[in-house]
Amino acid sequence: MDFDNIIFQKANQIATIRLNRPKYFNALDFPLGAELAKALEICHDDEDIRVVVLTGEGKAFCSGGDLRLFRDQLDSSNPSEVVRQLVRVFNTIIHGVRSVPKPVIASINGALGGGGFSLAAACDIRIAASSAIFRQAYTSVSLVPDGAWTLMVPMLIGLGKATELVLMDPILSAKQAMEIGLINQVVDDTDLQMVTQEVAEKLAKGPTKSFAIAKENLNNAMLGLLERQLELERSGMIKAAKTDDYKEGLRAFFEKREPHFTGI
Repeated sequence: MDFDNIIFQKANQIATIRLNRPKYFNALDFPLGAELAKALEICHDDEDIRVVVLTGEGKAFCSGGDLRLFRDQLDSSNPSEVVRQLVRVFNTIIHGVRSVPKPVIASINGALGGGGFSLAAACDIRIAASSAIFRQAYTSVSLVPDGAWTLMVPMLIGLGKATELVLMDPILSAKQAMEIGLINQVVDDTDLQMVTQEVAEKLAKGPTKSFAIAKENLNNAMLGLLERQLELERSGMIKAAKTDDYKEGLRAFFEKREPHFTGI
């Protein structure tokens, strides 16, 4: 199958999905979302694929939802509608990552934020280039985390640290991300592809069926609230997108200035 917004490659029982909107830091829009969901579906069904690698083209892994979509609807009669629609697409992607009965590796080649953060957190293993940076980002434009961020990230780093990321929205280096347990490994930029390939090849030689059962068990044990949390996040995003602070945060982002939030 041909794709326009991702690069899909399969070799040696390893599927690599590369987000391919480098001009927009691989921000998620509707065409990219649909293609990513389809690629994950292929990975789920193709028994010859034993490992999935998710990465980005260019300087970013994924910067999250494409805020230009939100900006273009800001003055419409229902500015939250595009948020609702994109969250629905994103939830399908997160479901896809968790339901693939094979290990999914996030090979974090560069910056990630917002939904990109959620996407990496949903993967089974995270390997980052040393230059990668991590930012929660949602709350700085008066939105709330989605894509199971509020479920996955606290499980990885603890409630206290996750709360700090939500409230303070710091920018984390790859080293800091590993220190708090967000990622599994940091490597030199030039070694990222090689190390990712080595890990993927090792997993591809492993007991795929056992991995699938173990992943399903982990999902059932740790992610039993996934459906509920995705729905809560979806509802929260829509509520946040109806506030004046959301409009101010989005305008400030594109005007490259500090937002003036009023709490309204």
